[in-house]
Formats: sequence, C-alpha cells, structure tokens
Amino acid sequence: MFNWFSFLTYAIVTAITPGPNNIMSMSNGSRKGFIAALPFNIGIGVGFSIVMLFCTAFCSILSSLIPRIKMPMLVIGAGYMLYLAWGFFRGNDDIKENYSYSSFISGLMLQFINPKIYIYCIMSMEAYILPYYHGQTLPLIGFALLLAFIGFVFTLCWSAFGSVFKRMFSKHAKVINIIMSLLLVYCAVSLFLA
Repeated sequence: MFNWFSFLTYAIVTAITPGPNNIMSMSNGSRKGFIAALPFNIGIGVGFSIVMLFCTAFCSILSSLIPRIKMPMLVIGAGYMLYLAWGFFRGNDDIKENYSYSSFISGLMLQFINPKIYIYCIMSMEAYILPYYHGQTLPLIGFALLLAFIGFVFTLCWSAFGSVFKRMFSKHAKVINIIMSLLLVYCAVSLFLA
C-alpha cells in the first residue's frame, strides 16, 4: 500500500528547506515584493514541472531496464537524506541571499541547473512512487506534477514571507535545523520499512 504520509513528509521537508529556488524567491520577495517577484516564481513553477516530468520518465525507463536498481537507489537516497540531516543538524544560523536575476526566464533556467530538484524527483520516484505505479503513465505524470506543485507552493511561501522567513530562520535556526534533521532521518529509515 502506498505510504502517503512518508511520501508527503519527504516531499514537503525537501521542498520547504533552503535551496536555490527558495533562497532566490525569498530574496526577490523581500527586495521586490510578492507581486513583482511572481514572474520569477512562475518561471520556477514551469521549469520545475518540466524537470519533474523528464526525471519521472528517466527513472521509469531506468527502473524497467535495470530492475535491480531499486536497492542501490534506496541506499544512496537514504545516505543522501542522512547527509542532509547531518548538515541541517550542524548548520549555522545564516541564510545566504543571491541577488541574481529575477525574471521568468531566470526562474525557468535555474531549474535545469538546480541539483536539489533532480534529487528530489529521483528519490521520490525510486523510493516511494515507482514501486507502486511503475508503468502507469497517468499516475506517474500526476505524481511528477504533484512534486512540482509542492515545490512551487513553497517557493511562493518563501517569496511571500521573505523577510519573515529570514528572520524566523535566523532567530530559531537551531530548533528548525533539529526538526528538519529528525524528519529527514525518519524519511531515510522509512525507505526500508515499506
């Protein structure tokens, strides 16, 4: 049975944590305001959707060509989650801003060089989705778009609450880092409990 709780925990924790999309959205939101930052965020949403669809197709094809890839991918994925958890646990209180471009095209293009979203999709597909929906095109497209939607929603949140999130993360960084670390450890362990 598909474990929605574990899947959504992983997807939300991964989407809400700082990464290129979220930091750029926060920066644009705090500098330009939510409405003026929308073109960049819409570019993120479109690019995110394209990357999720390509990653889903890649994972699906790879899993059918090499069926024994699941366990190595789970081990690599769990190791990566534990690495992220350790990084969050040890993390400092700084959130670095990047004052780069803020147009639709820059938001779109950022997705093709953003390693966080590739790992986000590959882990979601290999660990949670493909074991239950392998070879089912419509559900896989639906999950790819769901992953993109979750990521997009959190970039909008980071943009809308840019200065608030920055203050909150700076003020309560250690507690937030510990919570995110524990949730990632839970996700890593749950990969092997299905």
